[in-house]
Amino acid sequence: MKCPFCNADDTNVIDSRVSEDGNKIRRRRRCHTCDKRFTTYETVELRLPQVVKHDGNRTEFDRNKLLTGFKRALHKRPVPTADVDAAIDRIVHKFLSLGEREVSSRSIGESVMDELYKLDEVAYIRFASVYKSFQDVDDFRDAIKEVQKPQNRKSPKSN
Repeated sequence: MKCPFCNADDTNVIDSRVSEDGNKIRRRRRCHTCDKRFTTYETVELRLPQVVKHDGNRTEFDRNKLLTGFKRALHKRPVPTADVDAAIDRIVHKFLSLGEREVSSRSIGESVMDELYKLDEVAYIRFASVYKSFQDVDDFRDAIKEVQKPQNRKSPKSN
């Protein structure tokens, strides 16, 4: 590791500590050339898959876009922020654990719908109306009937 003060390549680690959450390592280093000390942090770098959109374009997986979608659907709904964060974490973890280099925007949208269904029925209907491009009142009626079926309380049927 180069020294940030003199750009020398000759540095060594004098102390290493694991963070409280166990997700990073803090290293104190010393430069042999200028004798200054500095701190570095080592973390795991996980690559989320590329998102393949409906038109075939590819873009980076963006957690903030998920959050925006959740916020729009949950606007003025009584859902705790911690529950939203946990839902987004589950979606991100799901796609990280697949180990795929690419994922379709459709599968992300369906995952968002599944999580919203668990959090809030109104938010689910709001998101579904945009995601599934509802054209008329019958589309809303069908979605509401699906939400009201007691045997389907665990997860909606994706169309």
